[in-house]
Amino acid sequence: MQFQHPEILYFLFLLVIPILVHLFQLRKFKTEYFTNVKFLKELALQTRKSSKLKKYLLLATRMLLLAFLILAFAKPFFKAKDHKDATNELYIVLDNSFSMQAKGKKGELLKRAVQDLLEHTPENANFSLITCSDNYWNTDIKSIQKELQNLKYSACPFQLEQLLAKIKAHKSAFQKDIVVITDAVGLNANDLKKSNENENLYFILPEAEKTNNLAIDSVFINQTMDNFYEIGVKLDAYGDDFKDIPIALYNKNKLIAKTLVNFETKSKVVNFTIPKEDFHGYVSISDNSLEYDNTYHFSLSKPEKSNVISIGDLEKSDFLTRIYTASEFNYSNYSLQSLDYNLLDKQDAIVLNELKEIPQALQTTLKSFVEKGGNVVVIPSAESSLTNMNVFLATIGGIQYKATGSTEKLIAKINFSHPLFSSVFEKKITNFQYPKTKVSFEISNSSPMVLGYSDQSAFLSAIQNGIASVYVFAAPINISNSNFQNSPLIVPAFYNMGQNAQKAGITALIIGESKPFVIETKIGKDEIVNVKNDQESFIPMQQILNNKVKITCNDNPKMAGNFNVFNRNQLIKSISFNYNRTESNLENINTGAISDFKEINNVNSIFDTLQANRADNQIWKWFLLLTLLFVALEILIQKFVK
Repeated sequence: MQFQHPEILYFLFLLVIPILVHLFQLRKFKTEYFTNVKFLKELALQTRKSSKLKKYLLLATRMLLLAFLILAFAKPFFKAKDHKDATNELYIVLDNSFSMQAKGKKGELLKRAVQDLLEHTPENANFSLITCSDNYWNTDIKSIQKELQNLKYSACPFQLEQLLAKIKAHKSAFQKDIVVITDAVGLNANDLKKSNENENLYFILPEAEKTNNLAIDSVFINQTMDNFYEIGVKLDAYGDDFKDIPIALYNKNKLIAKTLVNFETKSKVVNFTIPKEDFHGYVSISDNSLEYDNTYHFSLSKPEKSNVISIGDLEKSDFLTRIYTASEFNYSNYSLQSLDYNLLDKQDAIVLNELKEIPQALQTTLKSFVEKGGNVVVIPSAESSLTNMNVFLATIGGIQYKATGSTEKLIAKINFSHPLFSSVFEKKITNFQYPKTKVSFEISNSSPMVLGYSDQSAFLSAIQNGIASVYVFAAPINISNSNFQNSPLIVPAFYNMGQNAQKAGITALIIGESKPFVIETKIGKDEIVNVKNDQESFIPMQQILNNKVKITCNDNPKMAGNFNVFNRNQLIKSISFNYNRTESNLENINTGAISDFKEINNVNSIFDTLQANRADNQIWKWFLLLTLLFVALEILIQKFVK
């Protein structure tokens, strides 16, 4: 037991006063004589014994009364179990990602959590609130009431590791209590292992009643025809029993097509045919679960001819003229001696076809070309200088050529998920007429293999930088060394390598991925482009690249939708933004990740639990009650003890 005011205990010396009063309380008796004193003597003896007992009872009562009164004013208490954490700062991490749109017993999980915070947080409690999108440091519930009531769902997925790192970076002299309110969708146990040992983690896990959900994963061009595009809409079903789900396609808010979908598998592709012209709209579905992934916005520009140059011997490049036809490409071939370097910056793709050496000036130009979003295709020659080629490849990626080999190899591996072939095959094929090469180089790289030999080595590899790709062949593909030119694989491979995806494909960026996007436009040094629609406007990070502008939007915009890029008031490009789909699978709940931490039932229990464990047990009230008890006891003794 400890005392809040131990100095008051010095008043215990006052206990001497009742003792002195009782010791020095002297009474004088006067002697009276009677004729018969025998009976009176016995009566006097009994009276004296009774009076003596009463005095001792009163003495004990008054001493205890005074002692308990002094102890009560000294305020005795027992230390709390977690008294060392009594000064801890409180941090509340609130998950406002889209998975919190799911409905629990009392409505949407996020709205219910916000309401609990508003109702059960003491007004005098100081804390910091951290969400996926906003931070409120050292505040109280009254100060952020309006912000909580207007809290929106965040386009950024819930990443606990980053939020804990943010709290850790917030320097403080005190230890921290961190309360995490999340549905545990996508929660990673490794994120928690990195938490500071000095931080106390508590979890509140609101639970959704239903985990069924439908999501539009992506939209892509499935097939290109003369006057039409066939676009594919990929749908993912999490759960079961999805029947007659309506799906609709809109162009500039005008309904273009609508149909019903049934799910026999967990994933399904729905195809729509649209004219080969500008498209700026979205596709939507209706389900009774999460809303954020029911709409997918995308933009598709009317196809423009791509500009392709091949550098090398005209005879060896003849096969490219049959792929890069005049209806879809502006194609030309130049020898190294006749090449005009000023033409390179205007191209979408450059093919280096069996050059023995790449001049230093061309290497510098090509490096800049790739940084600006152009594709480069490298086809080696059997006589190529490995040193020269590797110096060039080192400047644009991690691929390196090794020693040449003269063993005949079969090209038997296809990466069906790579963008070059992802929309080419309806199903994976395992038996076809394998093309082969006679002379080839070994390739050392960590980049994805697009085509491979039967011995698992790479025939075609790709280096991607987000806006452009560098494709590297392991062998010459002229007809004397390989029959690859006769293979059906050559057409889709070179066709897609020559296309500028951002010029001819679907534009649908993901908010928060910070993926750069190149727009073909020429602006002045003091001019900037801005991105806007009817609800939102922002200025992205931008870099001027001669006749192009590379923009990076980072966490903008805040809401998914169709946007336009403007230079002043001139429309340059239509682009679209969507939310990341990582929160769509409500079955991806990992409650086991918090098994080593304490789980709290609700917001109200946060403060009850912390107060119960850290509040000292004050017992001065009991001493005050004992004081009153002995006051009453003294009155009873005075009245009834004779």
